Amino acid sequence: MIKTISTYFNDFVHLFFPHNCEGCGNDVLENDTLLCAECFLKLPETGFIQQPGNPVENIFYGRIKVEAAAGAYYFTKDSLLQHLIVQLKYKGNKDVGLYLGKLLGYELSQSERFNNIDAIIPLPLNKRKEKKRGYNQAAVIADGIAEIWQKPILKNCVERLIFTETQTHKDRISRWQTMENVFAVTDKTSLENKHILLIDDIVTTGATLEACGAKILEVPGTKLSILTVAYTI
Repeated sequence: MIKTISTYFNDFVHLFFPHNCEGCGNDVLENDTLLCAECFLKLPETGFIQQPGNPVENIFYGRIKVEAAAGAYYFTKDSLLQHLIVQLKYKGNKDVGLYLGKLLGYELSQSERFNNIDAIIPLPLNKRKEKKRGYNQAAVIADGIAEIWQKPILKNCVERLIFTETQTHKDRISRWQTMENVFAVTDKTSLENKHILLIDDIVTTGATLEACGAKILEVPGTKLSILTVAYTI
């Protein structure tokens, strides 16, 4: 079989600029994806995007009014998903965030539960932390979502005023106390009468998302939904 010029060119590019699966290192994958088919199938989907009354929605029940909420994948220690989140948050790998965002975008485009969203807001980082990291991982995920599910992203309407240390080892009450008065709405006009989808990478106790969401809901006419890549079991 005679190879096409395109095939030769792709082989040449792959030789000098190898593109390997982020999960297993396999080099048999398309250039526009980060996981091979086998690793992609290992991502533990929750099904929550399509499921009302799921465990993520239950986190916020009685705390703030949420129209719909979901985490797309189960997060467990030493898993492929943990590796991807670490790459995004601590290794400077923005491609992972865009990829995960695109996966969420495909799911959202198939879900009637989220079809009334007017705009996306990535959970803001404090400017000090964002400068240190170089970017806001939630904003990168939101960019990936918007490539597939074309909703406007509002990146400067809510601000994180206070630098907070990691919340990973704190319980729900401690997290909530830490997050009081951390967020402020800086552009109420852009939020008025809109259904906002608040985006983050992981939901555990939900305290940070709750604190930010509560500020959004103070704006007249707003509705709130929440979506994260991962839900911690």
